[in-house]
Amino acid sequence: MTNRGRGRLPRLPLRRLPRGSRTVRRRAVSLAACGALVGTLTTGCWAEESAMPAVRDFLIAWQVGNYPAAAKKTVGTDRKAVASALGAVRAQLDAASLRLSLGVSGDQGRVDDAKVKAIAKNGDDADARFSVKIDLGENGQPWEYLGHMHLRRIGGKWKVVWNPSIINPQLGPGQRLAVVSDVPKRAAIEDGSGHSMLHEVYSYDIGVVPGRLADAQATIDQLAKVAKFGGGRRLDSERLLGRVRSAPPQKFLSLLTLRYPEQSALAQRLKQVPGLKINAIKAPSAPNSAPELVGELGPATADLLQQVGAPYQPGDTIGVSGIQLLQQRRLAGTPSISVVAQDPSGKTTQVLKSWPGAAPQPVSTTLDPTVQHKADNALKGVPYPASLVALRPNTGQVVAVSNRGTGGENRAFEAHYQPGLAFGIVSAEALFAQGGVKQNTKTSCPAGVTVGGRTFTNKAHADTSFANTFALGCRTTLAQLSSKIDARALQAEAAQFGIGRGWGVSVPAFTGSLPPLTSEGAKAAAMVGEGVQVSPLGMALVAGAARAGTWRSPYLLTDPPKAADIPAQTLPSDPVANLTTVLSRTASKGVAQAAHVTGDVAGTAATAQYTEGGKQKTVSWFVGSSGELAFAIAIEGPVSASQVAAAFLRGIPAKARSGTGSAG
Repeated sequence: MTNRGRGRLPRLPLRRLPRGSRTVRRRAVSLAACGALVGTLTTGCWAEESAMPAVRDFLIAWQVGNYPAAAKKTVGTDRKAVASALGAVRAQLDAASLRLSLGVSGDQGRVDDAKVKAIAKNGDDADARFSVKIDLGENGQPWEYLGHMHLRRIGGKWKVVWNPSIINPQLGPGQRLAVVSDVPKRAAIEDGSGHSMLHEVYSYDIGVVPGRLADAQATIDQLAKVAKFGGGRRLDSERLLGRVRSAPPQKFLSLLTLRYPEQSALAQRLKQVPGLKINAIKAPSAPNSAPELVGELGPATADLLQQVGAPYQPGDTIGVSGIQLLQQRRLAGTPSISVVAQDPSGKTTQVLKSWPGAAPQPVSTTLDPTVQHKADNALKGVPYPASLVALRPNTGQVVAVSNRGTGGENRAFEAHYQPGLAFGIVSAEALFAQGGVKQNTKTSCPAGVTVGGRTFTNKAHADTSFANTFALGCRTTLAQLSSKIDARALQAEAAQFGIGRGWGVSVPAFTGSLPPLTSEGAKAAAMVGEGVQVSPLGMALVAGAARAGTWRSPYLLTDPPKAADIPAQTLPSDPVANLTTVLSRTASKGVAQAAHVTGDVAGTAATAQYTEGGKQKTVSWFVGSSGELAFAIAIEGPVSASQVAAAFLRGIPAKARSGTGSAG
């Protein structure tokens, strides 16, 4: 800390008062001396004036970091040693601030000045009481205690008789202060059956023995320089150094944990940093499934510490993505913090103050391990980035979340895809409810049609019922029928299926959006899914509403429970009945028939092709349901999503599809 106010500290000027005003003068001097100290002073600050300046100047110099000036006010030992001892307090505690007050204050309680004096004089000896308040920063709450110093008048001047107990009454000769953090074992993220979704993996535990470092700052600076993480994230070297200086000198201090084998190269580079020690450990930190949702653990870099806040420290193993990050405080709890006095050997001799931490608590999800496993297997052979979400339409309970090739992104929840004709589920319900269309309404499916200046094309088919043209995937049919409903009706129907609404889900998720429907052409385009943006989760909810007749908000966590219930949205019964029949026909005889591995499959398939960021994008969809299971599959490439759906359904036992075997 930079020393300030070096040299002689200013003394308060005394002015002579009439002899009869001696008591008043004594009180005035005492009050002024109290006011000179930074911090709140107590009413018990009355003292013999001659000892007051020495006490005052010593405390001010100590507080502002002018340790040589404070040492000049002492006797009994070498002044350089005194200055060093006072200066070491902040480093040994990694303190953010230190405040000193003459008298008794804070959690020590206030003292009536009529009974207890801040300074008590007995001839050439005096004793002073003062209050200490140390902000331990990220390590915990402020530490407050009552200090004491003895003074002696030598050659007419008062001097502080140095003793380590001035720093803390329980600190003995040769001892130092240290901060000990007891980090509890992290709790698990559990699936719907109560089993942990994490398994043990080998890791590198990297740290130091503070008392054996030749140059602590050089070691930490080099560690921070070498340790680089994704996105250029780095460790906060200044705070890391504070951890090292405040830790017990002879005890191994873990600073960083790296995963094997992913971070082996970094671990090998850190082996070259003088003073670092690397131990092999095994910890439950890798997800068994749904890694993009569960999230990863990693070192607390400077940017992540701004998110998770105190009391976590640089290098701590914290959640860096997914549920691990979102539920960091619950899963990790908070460490127990103790301030201890230690002898030179590093042995803890006494706990001076402690603050209990909070116990970790597990996070329980709704994921069904059977359905999740089948979802992962279904995507295993897909050569493009792919996502699958499955849920229970009668509850909104998400039972599977799978991503493959998405670079760690949970696109199952967060992707912004155009749905193409998969959005036809919403459009068909709007036509049934608002446009007077029936299953047997005669429709045409020409090769091309222009609506409002926009042209739509597909393979031509003979005129037939709406149920058949929908099953055939006729874009031109829906484009023509768009004239039967207005823009508000289409927007309202989309909202009934949850698109663009608040879901209240406990993890990041994209709820979808419709483009501005400012023209007939824009409305027709939206009817066939052009310009509409959805996530696979959003489309799984659409499939669930079509199956159950009611849209329900999704939920993924059962503990902690969701903060608020989002009202369910019941769809009109007749349009839903028509929609269910149409989707069953599409799955059995239409574009989604490859998914028809059981008799109750209902859904549709689509390929959305559009330009995004100047590049052509293809997303293959299956959106449908089977029994009490609704799901959506999105694949970023020309792959039959219906075949992937069949692989998914084929492996799921009937009781899991019906929900009777569902855990959670």
